[in-house]
Amino acid sequence: MTRASASGRRRPHPVVAAAVCVVLLLVAAGLVRHLVVRPFEVPSASMEPVLRSGDVILADRGERGSARRGEIVVFDGTGYFAPTADGGDRYWVKRVIAVGGDRVECCDPSGSLLLDGEPLPEPYLPAGTAPSTIEFDLEVPEGRMFVLGDNRADSTDSRHLLGAPGGGMIPVERVVGEVDRIVWPWPRRAAL
Repeated sequence: MTRASASGRRRPHPVVAAAVCVVLLLVAAGLVRHLVVRPFEVPSASMEPVLRSGDVILADRGERGSARRGEIVVFDGTGYFAPTADGGDRYWVKRVIAVGGDRVECCDPSGSLLLDGEPLPEPYLPAGTAPSTIEFDLEVPEGRMFVLGDNRADSTDSRHLLGAPGGGMIPVERVVGEVDRIVWPWPRRAAL
C-alpha cells in the first residue's frame, strides 16, 4: 500500500524503499569492486615482512593491465603460476622486479640482483635474506613481467618457473591491480 503525501504524490511503502536502497547499495558496491578497488586475502608468507598471511589488501583496479618495477601487484596466475583455478590459487601477490625489455640476472659478486647491469636496491627484503639462491640471466619480453616474493626463501615466483610455459614471466595484461593498502587486521592497516 502506498501513502499519499501532503502534495498528493504517493510515497512508496517503507519496505519497498528499503529494498530499493539495498539494491542500489549492492550495485554501487559491485561497481566499486569492478572499477575501483578489489579486496584480496594474502594466502601465504611469500611477501613478508610487508604483507603477512591473512592480511586483507586492496588492489587498485585503475592499475589493472599495467606493471611498474618495484610495485606489488595482484595477478591472475592461471596457466602460469597456477595450472588451474580449481585449487583456489588463481590470484597471486608478488613484487614486480622487471618489465618488458629489462635484463635481470642473479647475482653479482656481492649477491645483489642486477637490473640492466646495475645492482638492484631491495630495501623491502628481510634482513639476512639472499636476493636469490637460483641463478638466472634473462631478458623480459615486451608485455611481460618478472615477479618475486619479498620472502625469497618461502616464495614460488618467476625464478621457479623459468623452464615452464612462459618462462615464469607473466603477461602484464593479467595484472588485476596494484596493491594499495592493507585493510585488515585493524592493527596492520596501512597504505603501501
